[in-house]
Parts: sequence; structure tokens; C-alpha cells
Amino acid sequence: MPELGQQAPDFALADQDGNERKLSDFRGKNVILAFYPFDFSSVCTLEFGCFQEDLNKFSELNTQVLGISVDSKYSHKEFANKLSLNFPLLSDFNREVCELYGTLRKEGFSERAYFIIDKEGIVRFKYMMPTPKDRFENKQLIKDLERL
Repeated sequence: MPELGQQAPDFALADQDGNERKLSDFRGKNVILAFYPFDFSSVCTLEFGCFQEDLNKFSELNTQVLGISVDSKYSHKEFANKLSLNFPLLSDFNREVCELYGTLRKEGFSERAYFIIDKEGIVRFKYMMPTPKDRFENKQLIKDLERL
């Protein structure tokens, strides 16, 4: 798991449209890596609906939201369509990025966790939820972003 103040490990994953996305592609912007257990679960549906609602605020803070789970790009496509999401959902189907970031549970899916990466690619904040049913409120992420 990357530590605060360290360079965030780069990765390449397919988004819901099958396009390869690298973390390094977003250099020059802040990035929220939002690891989550599963598409369509009740908590994840609420969480990602809230991300969509606050997307303009994140944009004002020069921040890109990236959702990451072990679900397939096909599942991500349906989930993004259902919620009208306008940000990438990345498929870590092989579980390599979840492993790299220390979010992979022994059951094979991701913990709910948030990493804020700054414009230079440095990890500035990280939060691992105590259980997958717990989620972070966007107002805390926004407050952290305002401090960058």
C-alpha cells in the first residue's frame, strides 16, 4: 500500500468503454481513486450517485474521480449507464491494482478505500473504511482537496 507522501504507483486499466486509462494520464490534476466492492450494491450505488452529484465541485478543484473495482468493464458500463455517470469506472478484473494499493480482501473483492493523489502524483490522503458497508462523505474529500 502506498504511503502518504509517496509517489502513487502507476497502473493501466480498462474503463467502462474499453479504453485503457493510466493514472499517469491524469498528471496535472488531482485524482480521487475510489476503490469499491461491487457495481449495483446498495452502498456503491448511493456512493457513486453522490460522486456524480458533486462532479462539478470536484472539477472546480481540478480533480478527476476514478472508480475502481474487480467487476468487468461490461458490468461497469451498465452501472455507469444506470447512474448516468460521467467519470471512468476502471476494471481491475485481475485484481492487480487492488493488490498494489492494499485494498484487496481475501474474498477477492476490494475494500472501500479512497486515495487522493495530487497533481504531481503524490499520495496526499488515504482512507480505508472499516467495513465495505461504510462509506466516506464527499464533503470530507472536498475539504481535503481544498487543502492541497
